[in-house]
Amino acid sequence: MKPGLQIGNQAIVYAVVSPEMFAQFEGEVIHPAYSTVTMIYHMEWASRLLIIPYLDKEEEGMGGAVSARHLSPSPEGASITVTATVSKLEGNSVYSTVTVHNGKILAGEGEVKQVILKKSRIAELLKRD
Repeated sequence: MKPGLQIGNQAIVYAVVSPEMFAQFEGEVIHPAYSTVTMIYHMEWASRLLIIPYLDKEEEGMGGAVSARHLSPSPEGASITVTATVSKLEGNSVYSTVTVHNGKILAGEGEVKQVILKKSRIAELLKRD
């Protein structure tokens, strides 16, 4: 990795809740609200934005773990702010704590772990039987 990634670095993703983000299974909407699946997607995306500027051309990040708590519903049209903050750097792993706000309401929180690997190593892992 390129130098500069450090604890405290932040990245933010903004979104507005729309129908494709609703809680649904097999196309059936369960609640017309921001789904946990979409929240986790945004948490991972914000965390990825933290590492992108620091990846060497032969490196890539892979998800290693996600923990999340969905604390409050967010209806259609709600403005979502997802903030990822580097909380730990350990070996080739980058950990970030993530908060999800719907306005002033804390809608979710969690942690994302990304593992930085050579692209060639990822290719090897994907060829396994």
